[in-house]
Amino acid sequence: MIQRIQSVWLLIAALLTAGLFGFDMYHAHTLVNGVDTLVEIRVNNDYLQLLLALIITLLPFAAIFMFKNRKRQQNLIMLTLVLTLGFLAYMVIKVTNLNNQVPQPTKGSYWIGAVLPVISMVFLIMANNGIKKDEKLVKSLDRLR
Repeated sequence: MIQRIQSVWLLIAALLTAGLFGFDMYHAHTLVNGVDTLVEIRVNNDYLQLLLALIITLLPFAAIFMFKNRKRQQNLIMLTLVLTLGFLAYMVIKVTNLNNQVPQPTKGSYWIGAVLPVISMVFLIMANNGIKKDEKLVKSLDRLR
């Protein structure tokens, strides 16, 4: 059923990862010829990161409408979790590469875009647990017949 609680969790996860397109992930200040320059890491700056962000945004939204096949829904959630971990690892690699450049940043900090995938993962896990409860309920009702 589409009105189950895991549908809400999946929608929230999709909306959180959609926030990646609006928020920066990392800001760093570098000195270039004595001038303080702001360097931003955004999803839109790299094609692989853009592709991963698009996939981890669309998969939970697609999983909402696969309520008739709970096993496929769980597989999509697990795939999304793995891809989100890959996205976070790629983001950390990009930040490390930025911090190791020749004009080293004087200071840098993670922004909202770096936290959104982590929060999204929490909602994906909650949705997966809801699907497991539904599956358990259906199996217990089948035994009663």
